[in-house]
Amino acid sequence: MRGVTGQLMLLDTASLYFRAYFGVPESVKAPDGTPVNAVRGLLEFIDRLVKDHRPDHLVACMDADWRPQWRVDLIPSYKAHRVAEEREVGPDEEEVPDTLSPQVPVIEAVLDALGIARVGVPRYEADDVIGTFTARATGPVDIVTGDRDLYQLVDDARGVRVLYPLKGVGTLQVTDEAWLREKYGVDGRGYADLALLRGDPSDGLPGVPGIGEKTAAKLLAEFGDVARIMAAVDDPKAKLTPSQRRRLDESRAYVAVAPTVIRVADDVPLPEADTALPRTPRDPVALEELAARWGLGGSLQRLLATLAA
Repeated sequence: MRGVTGQLMLLDTASLYFRAYFGVPESVKAPDGTPVNAVRGLLEFIDRLVKDHRPDHLVACMDADWRPQWRVDLIPSYKAHRVAEEREVGPDEEEVPDTLSPQVPVIEAVLDALGIARVGVPRYEADDVIGTFTARATGPVDIVTGDRDLYQLVDDARGVRVLYPLKGVGTLQVTDEAWLREKYGVDGRGYADLALLRGDPSDGLPGVPGIGEKTAAKLLAEFGDVARIMAAVDDPKAKLTPSQRRRLDESRAYVAVAPTVIRVADDVPLPEADTALPRTPRDPVALEELAARWGLGGSLQRLLATLAA
């Protein structure tokens, strides 16, 4: 991580290859008939992102553990509905489409041969890797993700924004604090508190029953943060309706542990990595073999031309 100055782009890689998989037809296949729609789609995404935003540094952040045990210990329902198979040792297996799973090692091999930094850390999600790179960056940061959880990292003062793909990556919603305030009534820091109160069914987070997004935003506008909202529960003069007071009181156990689960870690032990945007492939021979075996064709050639420019 030493020497990262200038524009840093962090890819939430799994989020992007899932989008590529569902956005590119499965009829896109390697010479042996294996689908490579996620591989080629991701290469096209990266090509477009580099072309449009010209980062100085690029990191493909990976899920070494998509459902860390330390989060599950605090909230057992965390991502539970996405478990395909529980394992005694190591991370549980995530439910992934049959024809996507075999493409992931190909994506990893292609990124490595290109020389695009690929970083995953045992016991942590890609979000945590992104959070730590963001915390350590000295220049502006663009986080590319289809996961709204990372809105919590948006920080105008530090030049941290989220590029959220609306359609492919040709149309990106540039999420800064002004956009967050208009949409949710909170800034980046406040987004994690909003998510805590509202809950998130896609991550198995229950939230506080009866408190939806609008009520959560109003409470945060009134009191500032979750800690002050919970302090208000014990203050008979505080502006809470009887049902809000009761529901928050009944949710104390959840509210006590949820911040650790919801907040992105910013202290992950990152390995040393060369994050500079590569101009030429790190391993041209391996890349040529991968291109031939998997039929990566124009998708790879366009990215190579963009990196060389």
